[in-house]
Amino acid sequence: MTTLRDPRLVKSVADRILSLPLSGPIRIMEVCGGHTAAIYRYALPSLLPEEVELVSGPGCPVCVTPIDFVDHAVELAGLRDVTIATFGDLLRVPGSACTLSEARGSGLDIQVMYSSADALRFAEEHPKRLVILLGIGFETTACTIAATMRKAIQRGVKNLKLLSGLKTMPAALSALLRSHETCLDGLILPGHVCTVTGTTPFEFIASELNMPCAVSGFEPADLLDCIHAICLQKLEGSYEVQNRYRRVVQTAGNRHAQDAIVSVFQSCDSNWRGLGAIPCSGLSLRPEYAAWDAEHILARRGVSKENRACRCGDVLCGRIQPSACPLFAKTCSPNSPMGACMVSSEGACAAVYQYQTEYA
Repeated sequence: MTTLRDPRLVKSVADRILSLPLSGPIRIMEVCGGHTAAIYRYALPSLLPEEVELVSGPGCPVCVTPIDFVDHAVELAGLRDVTIATFGDLLRVPGSACTLSEARGSGLDIQVMYSSADALRFAEEHPKRLVILLGIGFETTACTIAATMRKAIQRGVKNLKLLSGLKTMPAALSALLRSHETCLDGLILPGHVCTVTGTTPFEFIASELNMPCAVSGFEPADLLDCIHAICLQKLEGSYEVQNRYRRVVQTAGNRHAQDAIVSVFQSCDSNWRGLGAIPCSGLSLRPEYAAWDAEHILARRGVSKENRACRCGDVLCGRIQPSACPLFAKTCSPNSPMGACMVSSEGACAAVYQYQTEYA
């Protein structure tokens, strides 16, 4: 992959974009947290012509997880003999009253796991604890959690339950693009998600919505090549899904991963930060596996309250750049995040804060 970071190659691809006869603004959204981090890590906006603007979309799993999921997790952690198993990034996302990290500091049993398999192992080693795995992420994470839950079901490990906040990308992009709230000219499709889904579920973006799009890898030359392909489509008035990540992504995706997902999960409506409730954009355990579903555990559900000054929702929809949020780099920073987009390294606010501060 170091070849794709070669400064001479990167410059040559950037020069191809600069040579295009662009006559007006082109606004391109990336919808993968890995792409967001790479774009700012490699300072790609500085290599683009002024006509091309990059905006971030709903591609960071932690960022799109709504505040009521965090609140629900905190409530569950307060139940007797419960251990919450979570991925590290979710620990510092603000809830209505506190973060999971703060709840842990108050004495609740909240443990960071590096994989869903760790949660299963912990549950088997602690049969008297009810271990609730907080499942967030997109199709890429869903297949690994599906594999873990299938093992738990096959082994009869009923003290492991899943609180699913898993989401699927095509329905969310459809809702975002059809709302026409955000002016866009092209999409950089999520490379990680497409390794599982393939490109077929995203064909509607070109065929129905007449929007250029392309699947990208995560190296600087990958992303610039993808941006060039989108700009070229825009100039030519063509609309197609171009797979510029063929070394990993296949048109039909990964059948084994897809089968793992559908064997355990079913499609459901899901609530997204910034986008609200979107039909068929989430994954819940199939009814026959209700015994492993934490959603059915009785817990007090209070009313969730967002910080009204936080503009994470607008950032995730591409309505504003992170620096337009009144909290950005003032009261909100990676060391003291006020919103989800400042927590994860894949969040747009965190990426802009870290790398633009470095280059300033």
